[in-house]
Amino acid sequence: MWQRLREDIQCVFERDPAARSTREVLTAYPGLHAVWLHRISHALWQRGWLWPARLLSHLGRGLTGIEIHPGARLGRRFFIDHGMGVVIGETAEVGDDCTLYHGVTLGGTGAERGDRHPKIGKGVLLGAGAKVLGNIVIGDYAKIASGSVVLKPVPPGCTAAGVPARLVNCPTCEEPARSMDHTLAEAVYDYVI
Repeated sequence: MWQRLREDIQCVFERDPAARSTREVLTAYPGLHAVWLHRISHALWQRGWLWPARLLSHLGRGLTGIEIHPGARLGRRFFIDHGMGVVIGETAEVGDDCTLYHGVTLGGTGAERGDRHPKIGKGVLLGAGAKVLGNIVIGDYAKIASGSVVLKPVPPGCTAAGVPARLVNCPTCEEPARSMDHTLAEAVYDYVI
């Protein structure tokens, strides 16, 4: 447990150049608080204590401005920067070493039941305001540009941008993305990286 807590604190220093001290990180980083509260509520959820898990999740949302359903699965060294307005749905799964910025939604597309939220691979970066909707897979080390609405899977290592999102840089694909003007795609890619 202590090793996981240290990892969480260290990943803040690695990914946020504004982090100055451990005291600051422990007291003034709502993304870190939300992840820690989620771990407790998730443990309750897995033990079948659904109401206490939801109540703790609700209290955490009020404290941090970040809503993570207790059923969601989060990987190690998961970092939410700024965080206000982040929503992570019940069946969402997020891999290790992922970073989310404020306003990101990992949500469903309607009133369907069952597995209805995204699966995010390891090392994925989701820019501010990105919306990833439905039971889709975002591959390892993919990047989702700020403000994008992703409704289809994104292959590993690729960058998606736009509304609806299109692949703008995909080294794993055989052909370059043809659905966007390449000048715009290069500008978006340069901005995302």
